Amino acid sequence: MEGPTAPALLTSTTTNQFVCRSRHRFATVTVMNDWISDYIAKQKAALDSIPADTVSRLIEKLRQAHREDRQIFVFGNGGSAANASHFATDLGKGASDKLGKRFRVVSLNDNVSWLTALGNDYSYADVFASQLQNYGRPGDIALTMSVSGSSPNCVKAIEWANANGLHTIALVGAKRGKLAEIAKDVIIIADGHYGRAEDAHMGICHLLCYAFIEHPAKTPN
Repeated sequence: MEGPTAPALLTSTTTNQFVCRSRHRFATVTVMNDWISDYIAKQKAALDSIPADTVSRLIEKLRQAHREDRQIFVFGNGGSAANASHFATDLGKGASDKLGKRFRVVSLNDNVSWLTALGNDYSYADVFASQLQNYGRPGDIALTMSVSGSSPNCVKAIEWANANGLHTIALVGAKRGKLAEIAKDVIIIADGHYGRAEDAHMGICHLLCYAFIEHPAKTPN
Protein backbone atom coordinates (compact mmCIF):
# COMPACT_ATOMS: atom_id res chain seq x y z
CA MET A 1 0.00 0.00 0.00
CA GLU A 2 1.45 3.31 -1.11
CA GLY A 3 1.76 6.23 1.26
CA PRO A 4 0.68 9.83 0.56
CA THR A 5 2.39 11.59 -2.29
CA ALA A 6 4.96 14.11 -1.12
CA PRO A 7 4.34 17.72 -2.19
CA ALA A 8 6.38 18.87 -5.16
CA LEU A 9 9.33 21.02 -4.28
CA LEU A 10 9.50 24.49 -5.77
CA THR A 11 12.55 24.82 -7.92
CA SER A 12 14.16 28.11 -8.88
CA THR A 13 12.60 27.73 -12.35
CA THR A 14 9.01 27.34 -11.10
CA THR A 15 9.52 30.17 -8.63
CA ASN A 16 10.70 32.47 -11.42
CA GLN A 17 7.74 31.49 -13.57
CA PHE A 18 5.35 32.27 -10.73
CA VAL A 19 6.97 35.66 -10.14
CA CYS A 20 6.83 36.49 -13.86
CA ARG A 21 3.15 35.58 -14.09
CA SER A 22 2.36 37.66 -11.01
CA ARG A 23 4.22 40.64 -12.40
CA HIS A 24 2.41 40.30 -15.74
CA ARG A 25 -0.99 40.20 -14.05
CA PHE A 26 -0.08 43.22 -11.92
CA ALA A 27 1.11 45.13 -14.98
CA THR A 28 -2.10 44.27 -16.86
CA VAL A 29 -4.28 45.44 -13.98
CA THR A 30 -2.24 48.64 -13.66
CA VAL A 31 -2.59 49.40 -17.38
CA MET A 32 -6.36 48.78 -17.26
CA ASN A 33 -6.78 50.90 -14.13
CA ASP A 34 -4.87 53.74 -15.80
CA TRP A 35 -7.08 53.46 -18.88
CA ILE A 36 -10.25 53.51 -16.76
CA SER A 37 -9.06 56.56 -14.83
CA ASP A 38 -8.19 58.35 -18.07
CA TYR A 39 -11.56 57.46 -19.61
CA ILE A 40 -13.44 58.74 -16.57
CA ALA A 41 -11.44 61.99 -16.62
CA LYS A 42 -12.30 62.50 -20.29
CA GLN A 43 -15.96 61.67 -19.62
CA LYS A 44 -16.04 64.32 -16.91
CA ALA A 45 -14.52 66.81 -19.35
CA ALA A 46 -17.19 65.93 -21.91
CA LEU A 47 -19.92 66.53 -19.34
CA ASP A 48 -18.28 69.78 -18.30
CA SER A 49 -18.58 70.99 -21.90
CA ILE A 50 -22.40 70.98 -21.66
CA PRO A 51 -23.48 74.66 -21.66
CA ALA A 52 -25.99 75.21 -18.85
CA ASP A 53 -27.49 78.29 -20.50
CA THR A 54 -28.29 76.41 -23.70
CA VAL A 55 -29.82 73.51 -21.78
CA SER A 56 -31.93 76.02 -19.85
CA ARG A 57 -33.10 77.52 -23.14
CA LEU A 58 -34.07 74.07 -24.43
CA ILE A 59 -36.04 73.39 -21.26
CA GLU A 60 -38.01 76.57 -21.94
CA LYS A 61 -38.63 75.47 -25.54
CA LEU A 62 -40.02 72.17 -24.27
CA ARG A 63 -42.09 74.03 -21.68
CA GLN A 64 -43.54 76.17 -24.46
CA ALA A 65 -44.22 73.12 -26.63
CA HIS A 66 -45.98 71.44 -23.70
CA ARG A 67 -48.07 74.53 -23.02
CA GLU A 68 -49.03 74.95 -26.71
CA ASP A 69 -49.63 71.22 -27.26
CA ARG A 70 -46.89 70.98 -29.89
CA GLN A 71 -45.42 67.71 -31.11
CA ILE A 72 -41.80 66.80 -30.29
CA PHE A 73 -39.94 64.52 -32.70
CA VAL A 74 -36.62 62.96 -31.71
CA PHE A 75 -34.35 60.73 -33.80
CA GLY A 76 -30.84 59.40 -34.39
CA ASN A 77 -28.87 56.36 -35.56
CA GLY A 78 -27.25 53.52 -33.60
CA GLY A 79 -26.46 54.61 -30.05
CA SER A 80 -28.15 57.93 -30.77
CA ALA A 81 -31.30 56.01 -31.79
CA ALA A 82 -31.25 54.30 -28.39
CA ASN A 83 -30.82 57.70 -26.73
CA ALA A 84 -33.75 59.06 -28.75
CA SER A 85 -35.99 56.18 -27.62
CA HIS A 86 -34.85 56.64 -24.02
CA PHE A 87 -35.52 60.39 -24.15
CA ALA A 88 -39.01 59.90 -25.63
CA THR A 89 -39.81 57.41 -22.86
CA ASP A 90 -38.59 59.67 -20.06
CA LEU A 91 -40.33 62.77 -21.42
CA GLY A 92 -43.49 60.96 -22.51
CA LYS A 93 -43.93 59.04 -19.27
CA GLY A 94 -41.68 60.21 -16.43
CA ALA A 95 -41.98 63.95 -17.05
CA SER A 96 -45.61 63.72 -18.19
CA ASP A 97 -46.60 61.85 -15.03
CA LYS A 98 -45.63 64.92 -13.01
CA LEU A 99 -47.56 67.42 -15.13
CA GLY A 100 -51.24 68.19 -15.59
CA LYS A 101 -51.13 67.12 -19.23
CA ARG A 102 -48.79 64.94 -21.23
CA PHE A 103 -45.99 65.72 -23.65
CA ARG A 104 -46.71 64.78 -27.26
CA VAL A 105 -43.36 63.18 -28.04
CA VAL A 106 -42.38 60.40 -30.43
CA SER A 107 -39.10 58.75 -31.42
CA LEU A 108 -38.94 58.44 -35.21
CA ASN A 109 -36.55 55.48 -35.07
CA ASP A 110 -38.91 53.13 -33.20
CA ASN A 111 -41.34 52.05 -35.96
CA VAL A 112 -39.30 49.29 -37.63
CA SER A 113 -41.82 48.43 -40.35
CA TRP A 114 -42.12 52.07 -41.41
CA LEU A 115 -38.36 52.63 -41.27
CA THR A 116 -37.66 49.61 -43.43
CA ALA A 117 -40.40 50.53 -45.92
CA LEU A 118 -38.99 54.04 -46.33
CA GLY A 119 -35.41 52.79 -46.48
CA ASN A 120 -36.25 50.11 -49.02
CA ASP A 121 -38.62 52.09 -51.27
CA TYR A 122 -36.90 55.48 -51.10
CA SER A 123 -33.50 55.59 -49.36
CA TYR A 124 -32.11 55.41 -45.84
CA ALA A 125 -31.49 59.16 -46.06
CA ASP A 126 -35.29 59.63 -46.18
CA VAL A 127 -36.35 57.57 -43.15
CA PHE A 128 -36.78 60.54 -40.79
CA ALA A 129 -37.69 63.37 -43.17
CA SER A 130 -40.46 61.26 -44.73
CA GLN A 131 -42.05 60.65 -41.32
CA LEU A 132 -41.90 64.36 -40.54
CA GLN A 133 -43.83 64.96 -43.76
CA ASN A 134 -46.68 62.92 -42.26
CA TYR A 135 -46.64 64.50 -38.82
CA GLY A 136 -44.67 67.74 -38.64
CA ARG A 137 -46.42 71.08 -38.32
CA PRO A 138 -45.10 74.64 -37.89
CA GLY A 139 -44.21 75.24 -34.23
CA ASP A 140 -43.37 71.60 -33.52
CA ILE A 141 -39.87 70.57 -32.39
CA ALA A 142 -37.42 68.28 -34.21
CA LEU A 143 -34.50 67.14 -32.02
CA THR A 144 -31.73 64.98 -33.42
CA MET A 145 -28.58 63.44 -31.95
CA SER A 146 -25.52 62.64 -34.05
CA VAL A 147 -21.95 62.44 -32.76
CA SER A 148 -20.54 63.10 -36.24
CA GLY A 149 -23.09 65.80 -36.93
CA SER A 150 -23.20 64.58 -40.52
CA SER A 151 -25.62 61.63 -40.62
CA PRO A 152 -27.40 62.13 -43.97
CA ASN A 153 -30.85 61.10 -42.70
CA CYS A 154 -30.61 63.45 -39.71
CA VAL A 155 -29.37 66.32 -41.89
CA LYS A 156 -32.18 65.81 -44.42
CA ALA A 157 -34.81 65.73 -41.67
CA ILE A 158 -33.52 68.92 -40.05
CA GLU A 159 -33.41 70.64 -43.45
CA TRP A 160 -37.05 69.67 -44.04
CA ALA A 161 -38.01 70.79 -40.54
CA ASN A 162 -36.34 74.19 -41.02
CA ALA A 163 -38.11 74.69 -44.34
CA ASN A 164 -41.49 73.87 -42.80
CA GLY A 165 -41.46 75.98 -39.66
CA LEU A 166 -40.38 73.47 -37.00
CA HIS A 167 -37.92 74.47 -34.29
CA THR A 168 -34.78 72.38 -34.81
CA ILE A 169 -32.30 71.16 -32.18
CA ALA A 170 -29.10 69.16 -32.71
CA LEU A 171 -26.83 67.49 -30.15
CA VAL A 172 -23.48 66.73 -31.81
CA GLY A 173 -19.87 65.85 -31.00
CA ALA A 174 -16.62 67.73 -31.49
CA LYS A 175 -16.64 67.21 -35.27
CA ARG A 176 -19.77 69.41 -35.40
CA GLY A 177 -20.71 68.48 -38.95
CA LYS A 178 -23.52 69.93 -41.09
CA LEU A 179 -26.06 69.75 -38.27
CA ALA A 180 -24.12 72.30 -36.23
CA GLU A 181 -24.50 74.71 -39.15
CA ILE A 182 -28.21 74.32 -39.86
CA ALA A 183 -30.02 73.54 -36.57
CA LYS A 184 -31.49 76.52 -34.74
CA ASP A 185 -30.24 75.33 -31.34
CA VAL A 186 -27.03 73.30 -31.12
CA ILE A 187 -25.09 71.73 -28.27
CA ILE A 188 -21.58 70.60 -29.15
CA ILE A 189 -19.88 68.11 -26.85
CA ALA A 190 -16.13 68.77 -26.78
CA ASP A 191 -15.23 65.16 -27.55
CA GLY A 192 -15.43 63.15 -30.77
CA HIS A 193 -15.39 59.78 -28.97
CA TYR A 194 -18.72 58.10 -29.71
CA GLY A 195 -19.17 56.51 -26.28
CA ARG A 196 -18.38 59.65 -24.31
CA ALA A 197 -20.33 61.99 -26.60
CA GLU A 198 -23.38 59.70 -26.55
CA ASP A 199 -23.23 59.51 -22.76
CA ALA A 200 -23.08 63.31 -22.61
CA HIS A 201 -26.03 63.57 -25.00
CA MET A 202 -28.04 61.26 -22.76
CA GLY A 203 -27.03 63.42 -19.81
CA ILE A 204 -28.56 66.41 -21.62
CA CYS A 205 -31.71 64.40 -22.32
CA HIS A 206 -31.99 63.54 -18.63
CA LEU A 207 -31.56 67.21 -17.73
CA LEU A 208 -34.39 68.11 -20.12
CA CYS A 209 -36.66 65.47 -18.57
CA TYR A 210 -35.76 65.86 -14.91
CA ALA A 211 -36.29 69.61 -15.11
CA PHE A 212 -40.00 68.71 -15.25
CA ILE A 213 -39.85 65.63 -13.02
CA GLU A 214 -38.15 67.49 -10.17
CA HIS A 215 -39.69 70.95 -10.78
CA PRO A 216 -43.23 70.24 -12.04
CA ALA A 217 -44.76 73.24 -10.24
CA LYS A 218 -42.88 75.58 -12.60
CA THR A 219 -44.80 74.28 -15.61
CA PRO A 220 -48.34 75.69 -15.86
CA ASN A 221 -51.04 73.64 -17.62
